Amino acid sequence: MSGIDIDTLTLVDAMKSLRERRFSSIELLRAIYARYEATEPILQSFVEIYPDDAVAQAVVADRRLAISKTPPPLLGLPVAIKDIFDIAGKQTRCNSELRRDVPVAHRDSEPVHRLRLLGMVLWGKTVTQEFAAGVISDPARNPWNIDHVPGGSSGGSAASVAAGTSLAALGSDTGGSIRIPASATGTVGLKPTYGRIDLKGVFPLSPSLDTAGPITRTVADAVVMWLALMKRGADIWSAVERFEEAAREPSLRGKRIGVLEAVVSDRMQPDVARAFVAALDRLRDLGAEIVECNWADLTAARASALLISRVESASVHHEALRTTSEGIREDVRLRFEVGALLSGDVYLRARQARSAARESIADLYATQRLDAIALPTLPATAPTRSDPRVTYPDGTVEAAGPALTRFTMPWNATGQPAISVPCGFDAKGLPIGLSFVGRPDEELALCEIAQAYERAAGWHLQRPPVQQMADDDAKESIGPR
Repeated sequence: MSGIDIDTLTLVDAMKSLRERRFSSIELLRAIYARYEATEPILQSFVEIYPDDAVAQAVVADRRLAISKTPPPLLGLPVAIKDIFDIAGKQTRCNSELRRDVPVAHRDSEPVHRLRLLGMVLWGKTVTQEFAAGVISDPARNPWNIDHVPGGSSGGSAASVAAGTSLAALGSDTGGSIRIPASATGTVGLKPTYGRIDLKGVFPLSPSLDTAGPITRTVADAVVMWLALMKRGADIWSAVERFEEAAREPSLRGKRIGVLEAVVSDRMQPDVARAFVAALDRLRDLGAEIVECNWADLTAARASALLISRVESASVHHEALRTTSEGIREDVRLRFEVGALLSGDVYLRARQARSAARESIADLYATQRLDAIALPTLPATAPTRSDPRVTYPDGTVEAAGPALTRFTMPWNATGQPAISVPCGFDAKGLPIGLSFVGRPDEELALCEIAQAYERAAGWHLQRPPVQQMADDDAKESIGPR
């Protein structure tokens, strides 16, 4: 495998190695496939893979790399695609029995098309919560502890990146579905500003909230993927140089980072609270000024996004709800049916509340001169698969959906870019995420802040023990009965 270390390899590392011919695209694909074979029976993060297609794409990529002086920046790099994005010639099942026999897509979704244009190898489709409507992503498992969920709805994408069966993956985010699994699996998840990424060919959940974005191992990797999705491939190498230069001496001098009082005082697990306090201390050490703020519309923003998503998802699935009683899981069907019961007046008032939240958060950033807001991505680490609820020290229990979207969904209402990066582990060894929320359309500035923290803290260097788990599983399978 030409010495390819899948545990430490990043997307940017692989870009350079392919360009400098330290290894080939086909060798990289083989290394990822070897990791897939070792871990996928345990993690179940993929719906399907396309080995023959991927090999053909990798062979072509290697030929182009050998003869082209200016090959596309992502040429030959394998990428995993959440199974709500159309890929030409493949089914988009959305993890639903209702779409088990759906015809293959005639063309790529726009995000997939943009990655293909830059030479990425479409390696396989990852598990999503059914119709991207939830935070569990069954049957995918968390690479840090297979008894726990990887979050959702882009859980398969995040588990794949964490395990090394992809270096980057596409996800979608309507209420936190990129950031939640990123936090739960110790990866990086970037939700761009609403409306910046064309979603043609992506199966909708709530069209006025849906976004698409990358899940990666580092912030720099996320920047590369974001530029690709923005049709800014020509900017990728210069962005890599810019972020590498900034990473040598990470600094946040002159940056003002807000902390919301309502978040600090909200219910969260003690290990998460401690990790957040430690992260704020790290930000201060980097020179950032931490500004305590009060945003009165935090709860209203979340509530408006919740109501909008329920009504719009019911509309998306109106025909299925009307014509069939089978093919959709009971909990997902109930979610859609609740949305169908909400009146047009409720929907209108929810949209008005969202508009008010957008205005008030813009005013907060302006009056406090904020560069970003920092908050825990989740109030808790990943729940168990057998009991996907969150328990707090006072004995109260919260369902996974409300718990894991509490700090993420408000930013779908406001439409701002948000990124989750690793910021520690709980006592069980499960990852904890830190989110930064930026100004609209300022993803690069947001990622510069996130990378400064990432490089100073170093949590992104930790990897789950998936290979050890695979080895142990193999020993058990061939051992005495």
